[in-house]
Amino acid sequence: SGPSSRKVKRLALMDQDGDGHQFLTSGSNLVLTPRFSPDMRYIAYLSYVNNKPRVYMYDLKSQRTELLGNFPGMTFAPSFAPDSKHILLSYAKNGVTDIYEMDLETRQSKKLTSGPSIDTSPNYSPDGQKIVFNSDRGGNQQLYVMNRDGSDVKRISFRQGSRYATPVWSPRGDYIAFTRMQGNDFYIGVMYPDGTGERTLATGFIVEGPTWSPNGRVLMFQRQNRGTERTDAPVQLYSVDITGQNERMVITPGDGSDPAWSPLLQ
Repeated sequence: SGPSSRKVKRLALMDQDGDGHQFLTSGSNLVLTPRFSPDMRYIAYLSYVNNKPRVYMYDLKSQRTELLGNFPGMTFAPSFAPDSKHILLSYAKNGVTDIYEMDLETRQSKKLTSGPSIDTSPNYSPDGQKIVFNSDRGGNQQLYVMNRDGSDVKRISFRQGSRYATPVWSPRGDYIAFTRMQGNDFYIGVMYPDGTGERTLATGFIVEGPTWSPNGRVLMFQRQNRGTERTDAPVQLYSVDITGQNERMVITPGDGSDPAWSPLLQ
């Protein structure tokens, strides 16, 4: 909500059809990229508390929030492991961004990537054995898959003239969804985990941030249509199935962005 130059972004929760909307944070600090833990105990997200961008965890039962780790620099792009006991983070320091895995019980962290590149947006495969992420290590932003310990890194995106971001593994393990950018256009697409079979599902002025439904057959994402200026058009949530058909807007009380689909509620 609010004017484009001073947007207030709050963490909110709703049913998949937009019903039952409720706010979880006050709006005093900017929040982005929420992610559910598979056991539905926590939501991890990026928040700018005191203008310091760091990852926090919101306890859905106690409604308490805690800072995740004590990194001196910026942490962002959280993603839970399938066992809910570990989490991936991106940590930026001195112009370099690396991916870390943290044990949520011991709070010990392990560095998975290294080098002069920006490695971010990590996401586990459903079996927890692989991690997909985006990196500019090859000169521009592309998708890579590696083993959980950081070994055997392989590039999987190769479309000429395109950059890739925000990869998310399907709960069924059959696809990886992503945001693709080419020129001034954005695309939501899917590919097989080895990089083959790439297909576009949605396109627009700005479409980004896909998240999977629990059955792995529908994606939700955010869309901003072209306004008179880049920032004055509303940002809204949309869903589309993996055939690229049945695109629908999901109604929210104000603008909506950074969707994250929960696992099935037990």
